[in-house]
Amino acid sequence: GPPGRRRCGPWRRRAGRVQPGHGSSPGRLAVRTRGYPRPVVAFVANGCFLLLALVAWRRPWLPLAAPMLAVILGVVGQGAGLWSPFGAMQALAWGLFLHLPVIFVARRKFWWAALLLGVALQAFVVEPRWVEVTTTSLPGPRLRLALVADIQTDDVGAYERRVLDLVRAAGADLVVFAGDYVQAEDPVAYRRNARLLATAIGDLDAPLGVFAVRGDVEPGDWSEAFAGTRVTRVDDTRTVELRDGVFLSLLSVDDSRSLRAPIPAVDGFHVVVGHAPDYALGRPPADLLLAGHTHGGQVRFPGLGPLLTLSAVPRGWAAGLTVVPGGGKLYVSRGIGMERRDAPRLRFSCRPEIAIIYLAGR
Repeated sequence: GPPGRRRCGPWRRRAGRVQPGHGSSPGRLAVRTRGYPRPVVAFVANGCFLLLALVAWRRPWLPLAAPMLAVILGVVGQGAGLWSPFGAMQALAWGLFLHLPVIFVARRKFWWAALLLGVALQAFVVEPRWVEVTTTSLPGPRLRLALVADIQTDDVGAYERRVLDLVRAAGADLVVFAGDYVQAEDPVAYRRNARLLATAIGDLDAPLGVFAVRGDVEPGDWSEAFAGTRVTRVDDTRTVELRDGVFLSLLSVDDSRSLRAPIPAVDGFHVVVGHAPDYALGRPPADLLLAGHTHGGQVRFPGLGPLLTLSAVPRGWAAGLTVVPGGGKLYVSRGIGMERRDAPRLRFSCRPEIAIIYLAGR
């Protein structure tokens, strides 16, 4: 999820919206005034752009003029808290996958229209639920670890249950959830989906434990997402010894963005998990650093990598394994879900991921 701004009191305000913060009550209704464009508004606006494009179909740049302007306004307006860059991305997605195919059909360029529609099918329908179980082998004490990040759903269903079944089947010694579980603005919808997620997690267990850190989208009380499960939830930074010589540090969401996270030096193999990967820039005294948050960018282009990561780490660190300065290894998961609200719900060249890390002995 996107990094939150400084919170004042139990509610945080962003772009004219009041929404739950760390100390919020999930029973209080969120208030929306201005900011993110709603789907109805986007539909009407894009319908007008499409009519304009059909009238002037000999000028195919016209249907993209408005979305490109939206992107510019989104970037400029973000600093003033006027609009979200996700709204700009949504407008651009309409231009690419609706306006342009219609223009290509009108100009009898059917292959180009089919190509764009095929990309849209892959990005919006196939890839968001095409989960991949990746495996990585590293030196260390014999240990099999499962990293699950950014389930980030507003409609828990068969896909999330299948993901958790795959985690069970992995037979990991240690399972860590790296934040962002249910993203729903309406408190009733949040509670309903949190209960469904807890039911899907069910009896998931591991010999060394199952741990979950807080992400950006969690409300003040996020216990319902793990109620009745064997998962240990962690709000504040702590370090535990899993077994002789193996330590796990779990970071608060704020410490995961800090270059001075209070991570102690230990006498043994040290694993650290935080929601965001920014803490890795501080060269913490640990052997293996784990994070989520970036979703791998959700959209990646060959040769360019992710277009947006919402993280301070270099874009090349936004997914997979990186050897960071200082000798530690950072693994950032591409996550399970997607950014919700008004972001376009797509993935391109960035499949969802359950990361299995084998520490195969020194």
